[in-house]
Amino acid sequence: MPLLQTQIPVPAETTCGSLLQELQRIWDELGEGDHERDKMLLQLEQECLDVYRRKVDQASKHKASLHQALADAEAEATDIISALGEHSLFTRPVGTLKEKMSAISPTLEDLRHKKKERVKELSDVQLQIVRICGEIAGNVQLSNSVTIPQVDKQDLSLKRLGELKSELQELQKEKALRLQKVCDHVHLVHDLSAVMSCDFQKTIIEVHPSLDDSSSSQPKSISNDTLARLAGCVHSLKQEKQQRLQKLQDMGSTMVELWNLMDTPVEEQKPFDHVTCLISASVDKVSGRGSLALDVIKQAEIGVERLDALKASKMKELVLKKQNELEEIYLAVHMDVDSDSARQILISLIESGSVDLSELLSGMDDQIAKAKEQAQSRKEILEKVEKWSFAIEEENWLEEYERDQNRYSAGRGAHKNLKRAEKARILVSKIPSLVETLTTKIKAWEEEKGFPFLYDKAPLLETLEEYTILRQDREEEKRRSREQKRLQEQFATEQEALFGSKPSPMRPLYLKKPLGHNVSGGTANGTPTNRRLPVGGARSAVKDGRKESGRGGSGIGIPVNYVALSKDDCNSHNTSTVASP
Repeated sequence: MPLLQTQIPVPAETTCGSLLQELQRIWDELGEGDHERDKMLLQLEQECLDVYRRKVDQASKHKASLHQALADAEAEATDIISALGEHSLFTRPVGTLKEKMSAISPTLEDLRHKKKERVKELSDVQLQIVRICGEIAGNVQLSNSVTIPQVDKQDLSLKRLGELKSELQELQKEKALRLQKVCDHVHLVHDLSAVMSCDFQKTIIEVHPSLDDSSSSQPKSISNDTLARLAGCVHSLKQEKQQRLQKLQDMGSTMVELWNLMDTPVEEQKPFDHVTCLISASVDKVSGRGSLALDVIKQAEIGVERLDALKASKMKELVLKKQNELEEIYLAVHMDVDSDSARQILISLIESGSVDLSELLSGMDDQIAKAKEQAQSRKEILEKVEKWSFAIEEENWLEEYERDQNRYSAGRGAHKNLKRAEKARILVSKIPSLVETLTTKIKAWEEEKGFPFLYDKAPLLETLEEYTILRQDREEEKRRSREQKRLQEQFATEQEALFGSKPSPMRPLYLKKPLGHNVSGGTANGTPTNRRLPVGGARSAVKDGRKESGRGGSGIGIPVNYVALSKDDCNSHNTSTVASP
């Protein structure tokens, strides 16, 4: 019994000893015999043994279960670590079984969580791979309804996850490229349809219904078949665009040609600006909405037909206009042309109908181009001829001005004439160099072209030579006139010295010209009109000078009153009567 008391702790209030004492007291009161008391005590001891045995069995079972649970936990941890591909070694816990279980439980929970996350991650990656593969294969419906693929739980390593992610990235790149190709093709189809006014939605749905943006119920198809059909659609539309553009360009060129032939007003051309602007455009540059629509082509066809109908009726008028243009070019550069004969020949050809009017116009365009080229080659010489003609005009004006005895009077505009005279003398002094330069250029032109330079049917070089000879003669006559004047003044001075100062009975020869008459047809105060003399006038002057030099009279070869005053003579003249400006 003492052993029982020591092995079974009881509270102080109710211990085994107190209970035995209570039981002894009860037995004493009952009068139980020793035998009965020993029997009951033996029974109590047996019952206590049974309780201990049960407790030991339970403890043994619990220990075994703890051992099994610990072994299972360690095995599970080892399997998870192996599946996850962890390189760290699993450290077995030490201590009692409960301490070991308490130590391994958090580690196991953490490994289970990592396993769950890894499985989910692998499952998501595999699911995306399957879906993208389905889209590339063209099984769009299958890719949308695909079930979550099974994950190999024996291999949950990062290496496996990395491999799947790499595969997924490649597939995503492939999908992105395919989707970009699809979008590019769809965009091209849209642009081409807009340019040609085609039904874009109908065209794109025929390729694949998912390509229609208005239908967002399913993703765009990126299969090989869809890409091939899209490429074929784009190629077909591009060919159609090229054909329509070529047709419009041909009709636009025809329109421009007919407009040019018939001098069509700009107002009548404007309705077809959208056609003519495509003549030189490349197929890639044509992007305007409806630029190549069938309605535009039909409108252009009608316009060409109408112009063709007008072409024949206006061709004769155009030919004559070309002839007028050619004649104007020749006349503008003083080239000889037989206008009447050329017009008669053209009219005969047109009326006979034996010549293609288009070829005739083309030939006339070539003639006009050659005439313009020839006129351009004569331009520099003609500009110098113009300067020469103006210099001759100023020279004639200066001679008439210097013969005018009233040029220094205080009349209105006298100061303007003085200024013009100064400029004229400078210009006249340049005539020899101008003639020399002009002669050199004409000779070079004739050597290059191989025929003489004609000016109003006459060789211009001969005219220059005649003018040069006449100018030399006139300069010689002026020199003689100045010498005669000097001798007259010397004689008058000698007479004055011998007989004294008295009026000369003879009137000076250079004052013989009347005051109210002007040789050049100018005003009464001696101011000649400012008129330009053509080169033909210069040739006339050359001929008149030759005739005058052959006449009799003073022996000088020019009229007596044609005495030119030099600049020194003008400066020596009494200027007291000149009015200030």
